Amino acid sequence: MRLIVISLSALFISLMLVISGNAYLLTYLGVRLGAEGVPPTQVGFVMVCYSIGFAVGSHYCTSLVAKVGHIRTFAAFAALTAMASISYPLLDSVYFWALLRFVGGITAAGLYVIIESWFSAVATNNNRATLFALYQVAAYGSSTLAQLSVGYSETTSPVPFTAAGLVLLAAIIPLTLSRMQSPVIEPGPKMSLLALYREAPLGLTCAFTGGIMLGSYYSLAPLFGSLTQMSIAQVSQVMTASVLTALLLAWPIGWICDRVQRSSVMLVITIVGSFISIGVALTVDLPFILRLILMAALLGLLSLVNSLSVALTHDRIDSSARVAASSALMLSYGIGSIIGPVAGSMLMEAFQPATMFIGFAILLVLLTIYVRYRQKLMPPIPVTAQEHYVATMPETQVSREFDPRLDVEEEKSSTIEDIFPDEWVEAWGDDASKEEKKTPEHELSAAGEDIEVGGEMIGMPEVEASEWERRRSEREQPSTSDVPGAEAPAESSPELKQHEDEDRSKR
Repeated sequence: MRLIVISLSALFISLMLVISGNAYLLTYLGVRLGAEGVPPTQVGFVMVCYSIGFAVGSHYCTSLVAKVGHIRTFAAFAALTAMASISYPLLDSVYFWALLRFVGGITAAGLYVIIESWFSAVATNNNRATLFALYQVAAYGSSTLAQLSVGYSETTSPVPFTAAGLVLLAAIIPLTLSRMQSPVIEPGPKMSLLALYREAPLGLTCAFTGGIMLGSYYSLAPLFGSLTQMSIAQVSQVMTASVLTALLLAWPIGWICDRVQRSSVMLVITIVGSFISIGVALTVDLPFILRLILMAALLGLLSLVNSLSVALTHDRIDSSARVAASSALMLSYGIGSIIGPVAGSMLMEAFQPATMFIGFAILLVLLTIYVRYRQKLMPPIPVTAQEHYVATMPETQVSREFDPRLDVEEEKSSTIEDIFPDEWVEAWGDDASKEEKKTPEHELSAAGEDIEVGGEMIGMPEVEASEWERRRSEREQPSTSDVPGAEAPAESSPELKQHEDEDRSKR
């Protein structure tokens, strides 16, 4: 595992830079548009273009990556994303900004497809859980840092757009300087939404509802803060606390989900979430710290809805169909994330900014009723038969092919040896020592037969330095056949004869 972590360091760094740039831009755009007085419906239009572009990119980018190559495509997509980021100040037009968000969604999808294919290539049944955990930590950590940095930005300056572009451009450097090879991209299995609904209706419905609410929250919560007299620093603090709360709630709720029926956990989450949503809507004029706590708790609960939707689906689906089911869940979540910003912005403009959270409460109440209906219609799976709960980060929208709940039995087209052929043999000491190729002994002896270093001959048996001096002196002495009257040399010692015999055999 140490080798995988070290070898994939470039991939993790690029992943964190991509997520940081996208998360920063998403939050800053909401604050910027709110500060400029753009109507909420137009803000929602701009924001939803990212989700539409992401859906288009997810569908078409795979074939492009297979034709052009991973690293070149990654560099092109990262450059396009950075170009879109630094282009926002060029034209103060909602439609132009919507076009840039659409382009950013397409390129972001391509970047995630490339990163996902590398992770999937090195994920095995033995390391999948550790790799998935590292991915989650990197994703949440980079998103948190991005939200914090928004608080130090100016709402009317072009510098934040340039800064986001530079971060996205920096993502090119680690991968282009690495020696990773391109893994093989194979078309993944597909499952229709109707087929998944027949097998796991509750999981699909929760994923769709979670997409609506999470898509609205990430796109419009910064705008809500700006319209309700929050400063940009306060919006940054709210978004940072929200991401951290989602991270901190994942593990204790996961522990509970492995010991309690998950539909019951979902029921509690939806009920509590509906009350918190109403609390967010009613506390607009109350102290900031209370608003921060309520909004952070709300996002934490909404993230759990998405994670539980995946767990509920896997409990009902056969292990051989889980990759296809995960793709269908992502599609359902994506459709919801397109509907959410549009509907939320319409509520904010038609009534008041806090109305969006009233809409969240209504959705959560409806979901509570549906969960209870499914519990009566179909008895929940026993706790002992449930799959292990794994927290997910939906806003990255990366495929879950390296989800630790998936057991891959078939042979993969790409392995870590294919991706790191040189590093596997050369770079990591003990990890590569078993596969290191040894130079044949006769080649080593032949190569060093006439090379003398420090009184020793490379490739020959080690002897005392005095013995080598004696050999030199004997070579320099004239032969008895060349010097008349010279006496025959003394008989060679047994040790010298042995080495002379070895020299003849090697020649």
